[in-house]
Amino acid sequence: MINDVTIRPFRNRTAAGQVLASKLISYSHRKDVVVLALPRGGVPVAYEICQALGLPLGILVVRKLGTPGHEELAMGAIAVGGVQFIDHALVDSLGITPKEIADVVSREMHELQRRQRLYGSASLPRPLQGQTTILVDDGLATGLTMKAAVQSARLQKAARIVVAAGVGTDSACQDLLSIADEVVCGLQLETLWAIGAWYEDFHQVSDDEVRALLECNRALMQPNQTQ
Repeated sequence: MINDVTIRPFRNRTAAGQVLASKLISYSHRKDVVVLALPRGGVPVAYEICQALGLPLGILVVRKLGTPGHEELAMGAIAVGGVQFIDHALVDSLGITPKEIADVVSREMHELQRRQRLYGSASLPRPLQGQTTILVDDGLATGLTMKAAVQSARLQKAARIVVAAGVGTDSACQDLLSIADEVVCGLQLETLWAIGAWYEDFHQVSDDEVRALLECNRALMQPNQTQ
């Protein structure tokens, strides 16, 4: 945990990815390692990791389930493969009904499927079975979306799962250590308040930016894949 209140935010997601790459150097240029970003904010972070370490970049689509009326507050998450996490303590405390949960799940499932279609075959460089899989996001507040991503990777039989994020709370990182093999954060703090507060540039990443970064990585990896 970092207690120094003078610590500076990252300039942008690129800078966060560069810091994470330095912490993940042991995975550099390994043929049994694949990097999967949580779109959309995790993609620029993961792209820098892949650039530095010579690794293929893919996507693992996860959607936060926002609390009705307070959508920024996560009450759960869903991921490819039918994975679903619900924070039952939060749901019970706020009196959220099963119908309200079902409505949010239905809406976010629609968006998850749209993104899967949009990113297409570029989203997964190769099957995860037997691979060390590095899951990347720009931040971990509650860690619910990353939990769903870890479970999805487990269902796809990844051999080892590493969680990497630009920033993360102590509680989220500790919680994820119970289901992932390793958790790496550029900045780990007791409280985040908001992930965007730790980035000077925290613009909303577009689908076009995601596809462009996937294509750039695939083009750079092509010579290695043909050797």
